[in-house]
Amino acid sequence: MVHVAVVAAMIALVLLAVPLAVAIQTSSFAEARGQLERAALTAAVHVDPKFMAGDAVKLPPQERGTRVGVYDLSGRLRDGRGPMDADSLTRQALSAVVARGQSDDELVVVVPVLTADRVIGVVRASAGTENVWRRVVLAWLGLTSLALVALATGVLVARRQARTLTAPLEELSAKARAVASGDLTARADPSAIAEIDQVGRTQNTMVEHLTQLLEHERHFSANASHQLRTPLAGLQLGLEAAAGDPDANLRAAVEEALEESRHLQRTVDEVLRLARAGPGPHVLSTSRPVDDLVESVERRWQGAFAAEDRQLGFSVERASGSLLVPGRIAEQALDVLLDNALRHGRGAVKVTVREPDGAVAIDVADEGSLALDPRVVFKRGATGGAGSGIGLTLAREMAEAAGGRLTLTRATPTTFTLLLPSSSMGPAADHPQT
Repeated sequence: MVHVAVVAAMIALVLLAVPLAVAIQTSSFAEARGQLERAALTAAVHVDPKFMAGDAVKLPPQERGTRVGVYDLSGRLRDGRGPMDADSLTRQALSAVVARGQSDDELVVVVPVLTADRVIGVVRASAGTENVWRRVVLAWLGLTSLALVALATGVLVARRQARTLTAPLEELSAKARAVASGDLTARADPSAIAEIDQVGRTQNTMVEHLTQLLEHERHFSANASHQLRTPLAGLQLGLEAAAGDPDANLRAAVEEALEESRHLQRTVDEVLRLARAGPGPHVLSTSRPVDDLVESVERRWQGAFAAEDRQLGFSVERASGSLLVPGRIAEQALDVLLDNALRHGRGAVKVTVREPDGAVAIDVADEGSLALDPRVVFKRGATGGAGSGIGLTLAREMAEAAGGRLTLTRATPTTFTLLLPSSSMGPAADHPQT
């Protein structure tokens, strides 16, 4: 950028200085000729008409370096300084014209002396060109000095402007390198240049989207791992128990394994659906009767609570059992709440299904106390024990994706309430709803 600015300044200076130098030379020589002409005219005034009769001429004093001579009609120098015999310019002035020219490195101006419209002689004024060239060279040196000062000023301004332009670009490049190195918190800072700010905003938007995508993928992996851990463990234990017991009912074990695998498939589908849809009530889920949902959840979790010598009870209001709720999401959210109660809660766990206006509320309560600050209980990564801190966050996201919500109702005894939209059971029990 500095190079371009310097080249542009040099071109501008050359385009300006060359004509100006020529003008200085032309005007200097024109001024010198004008001075000679004034000196010749002043001398001509002192030439008396009796000059032709041989009278002497008394010429006025001249400036240093200026030579003035008076010539008669024969071309002979009569007074003053100059060539003894008239030169071509002097003879030209005898024709009653002012002659101007240059001869032998000197400027010459010759004016005729008229009396009664008759030429009685001529006055020749001359001066060496070295004085004129000295003034011209001095003027050119001054012009060159000004041009160099202007060029130096242009370089300084160009460097400053280049720094003003390149500093934000270097900063933007550093932020881009930081992002490329894995620092997704790097953001471009605003500058005083609108075009660079636009590029910075575009880069920040790109990094924001990239961060969201990566976070989405990480959440999907963590959510899937969290939701699949317990069903996979149950499936493995069931298969190992059947394989180790020679009297086991293999058909029942296979059917139970198939049910668990179908539950795993529904879990993967629901987590993947949530990851693709993003936040907000946009995830489609299959409607399911509340009674069917409660029966399925109870069948899967009774064994796990019995193995820990804890009670798991379900209570469904009569009017609520026939309502339809987003089945897969409700199932996944209840799995999270029951797993949380089994791992971090105490005593008996009771699941109560009731019907507020236009919705279904499912309360999951145990006999323990919340170990976390209620303000961070749904924050991803927050945990009061050895857990990952993902489950409650995932359950809330699922509830919100279905148009519902998950809240902490009480800290002691710990009670969570899952509120889901509902509809009355119609002819078709399975239909997609938001």
